[in-house]
Amino acid sequence: MSKDCLRNEKRENIRKGVYLLPNLITAGGIFAGFYVIIAATDGNYERAAWFILLAAIFDGLDGKVARLTGTSSKFGVELDSLADVISFGVAPGVLLYLWALRPFGKLGWLAAFLYVICGALRLARFNVQVSTVESRRFIGMPIPAAACIVATCVLLFYELGGTGTIKMVSMVALVFLLAFLLVSNIKYISLKDPELFKRQPFVMLVVAIMLLIVIVAQPRIMLFLIGMAYLISGPIAHYLGWRKDKLEKKKDSAGSKQNQGEMDSESH
Repeated sequence: MSKDCLRNEKRENIRKGVYLLPNLITAGGIFAGFYVIIAATDGNYERAAWFILLAAIFDGLDGKVARLTGTSSKFGVELDSLADVISFGVAPGVLLYLWALRPFGKLGWLAAFLYVICGALRLARFNVQVSTVESRRFIGMPIPAAACIVATCVLLFYELGGTGTIKMVSMVALVFLLAFLLVSNIKYISLKDPELFKRQPFVMLVVAIMLLIVIVAQPRIMLFLIGMAYLISGPIAHYLGWRKDKLEKKKDSAGSKQNQGEMDSESH
């Protein structure tokens, strides 16, 4: 099929219309991300953080609604990817700079830009690899998770009595860490794993209810702890997998040496 035919086919698909419900949800995520920038510019950092979490909820809903209603489309996938760049890349980058990185001058805005560009690279790599990697694991930290970690840091700051901006070297270090994890090959568990929505042991329901109660009781602290737990889960799993592979290689090497020794003794 020629390129002109492909272009005509794409135009025809758009002319037929787009699915309203999932794309409206995606548009809600874009709105939330844009408002993060507005709120951060006005100095309402706590409100901006909550809207990042709202954008994450929209991001989780649009794909599920599209699959449940059979309204998935290439247009929706592209719109969702653009929404992620705005809501979880640019918006958290602006929030980070205005809330914590501006006092560091040039280093501050360069660190914020590093987060944004690494997030964009992460999304581009995901779009290329989406059909070739397992759905249960993400390669690199997903950008919504990185944005939510930024948001929970802001919320914890206000929970501990902070006001206005913060100037801490640890925030610069966190930005560089998130940027690295976004483009790394460290695998993170996918919260969109279909296995999570299948039948689970009864005790899992009890644990989930208890966790929900604790989150409602102390939302800012618990959301921060959950974010930090997810952040370190990838490197820990990566280290354990590397250690396991190393031990298996040692066993294989020892076994091959033993077999070689037995063969040499038999030959004598």
